[in-house]
Amino acid sequence: MGLAPNINYIDTPADIRDKYQYFTEADITSLRKVGYTAEFHSLENGVKDYVQNYLAGHKYR
Repeated sequence: MGLAPNINYIDTPADIRDKYQYFTEADITSLRKVGYTAEFHSLENGVKDYVQNYLAGHKYR
């Protein structure tokens, strides 16, 4: 979008740190077993697609 990165880190609240699931990953075994063979987008490509095709041109600043 031609903008400088503006990232603000917000730490996980202390009261949920011991309960928060920091890593998630879908198990697609069942999906593959029923015949789904298409590839998935990487996180980077998904974010790029979202920014370029859905956010670009809108005023979300």
